[in-house]
Amino acid sequence: MKTFTLPGTDLTVPNVVLGLMRIQDKSDEEVRTLLRTAMDAGITFLDHADVYGSEPHGCERRFAEAMQLSSADREKLVIQTKAGIVKDGPYFDFSYEHLVESVNGSLAALGTDYIDILLLHRPDALVEPDEVARAFDELAAAGKVRAFGVSNHTPGQIELLKRSVRQPIVANQLQLSITHAPLVAQGVAANMANLDQSIGRDAGLLDYCRLNDITVQAWSPFQAGFFTGPFLGSPEYPELNAVIDRLAAQYDVPAIAVATAWITRHPAQMQVVLGTTTPERVAGAAAGSELPLTRAEWYELFRAAGYTVP
Repeated sequence: MKTFTLPGTDLTVPNVVLGLMRIQDKSDEEVRTLLRTAMDAGITFLDHADVYGSEPHGCERRFAEAMQLSSADREKLVIQTKAGIVKDGPYFDFSYEHLVESVNGSLAALGTDYIDILLLHRPDALVEPDEVARAFDELAAAGKVRAFGVSNHTPGQIELLKRSVRQPIVANQLQLSITHAPLVAQGVAANMANLDQSIGRDAGLLDYCRLNDITVQAWSPFQAGFFTGPFLGSPEYPELNAVIDRLAAQYDVPAIAVATAWITRHPAQMQVVLGTTTPERVAGAAAGSELPLTRAEWYELFRAAGYTVP
């Protein structure tokens, strides 16, 4: 498993992350098996959110109940959670009161004294950066949160926050897979008339994150679109799956490892956030952490997914 020091922190992290949004109805043994498999593969970074589960903090609480972490166990993990989404509505709330209340709820549910990284969960159109800064300052000073980031934020939204927030924004969690790659695709085909791929929709978000030492965390790395189902094995992507299967055989890894490697191969040093609760898929995806795809193979996958390479 490839690891690196997360810019803006002193945390050593793997480039594959275990997301825990689907563990609400799992038994203690299923949760423990999932975590044991992940850790055996070198995945020590866990991703939570206050809205994951059937009730607020549901998956955080399920995790803590199943794992019963000792202080020594806790120190071996990097635990990230997110705040800002209110399910009733739904709507977003980045107010000081909501962020502090959410973090306190996460700490209680997780049974821990601190959260390693807190992300703002999607942008809040009504954000008041001074309120976010006040919350971050208080949470940091109390030792409740060690680092801060965002998810699905544009460069402008991050710059607006940074006018008030003193802490580094260390991560931006964004949807990215071979078949859902506008972050990458627009730059490849910039300034090509009459090609939808050439239209800029994110103000150069990937380049912005690289320039500002913000680690991109790729969520839904195996989804064809916005929770439309996986592309792996899908009859809608025969050419892509043929290339994936050929490379999987060539490198003697599962197909899911090739899909992981398409993201980890990128020099932005991104993290791949897994959403599966199947231990075998976790182990298979982890095998893509350091898979050395060549440039030719990376671009072949990109073309097979339907993108234009001029």
